[in-house]
Amino acid sequence: MSTAIETPRSARPARRKGVNWEKWGWLYMRVSGVVLVVLIFGHLFVNLMVGDGVKAIDFAFVGGKLSDPFWKVWDTLLLWLALIHGANGMRTIINDYTRNETVRRILVWAVAASAIVLIILGTLVIYTFDPCPAGQPADLLPSFCGDL
Repeated sequence: MSTAIETPRSARPARRKGVNWEKWGWLYMRVSGVVLVVLIFGHLFVNLMVGDGVKAIDFAFVGGKLSDPFWKVWDTLLLWLALIHGANGMRTIINDYTRNETVRRILVWAVAASAIVLIILGTLVIYTFDPCPAGQPADLLPSFCGDL
């Protein structure tokens, strides 16, 4: 007497040659998640616990942080890793819940485009931020710019 095993609802697709993007996306989520925890808690600790705490966060505090190359790199890593991590998570959700292939592609491209735009704009803000632009009237500049 033999028992027949039913065929699965969806057959597993044949292994394609080339890069396994799903595997690399999965691995990226794990590694970036660990790095993001360190970056986020470091960011929160410096901004909220060191010095005067949350009361000290103002334009001068941000200007001072963004004038230090260490914090520029820290904030850039935080921005890039968080946006790519979030976009990859959204891609996974779209792939899981979208049945129509055309809609799926449009949504994945929309998420990718928005992540790219936000990464470019955020990076531009981090590296071009100048709290004391030259040639501006002194009454329009923050008080700490007079010391420069």
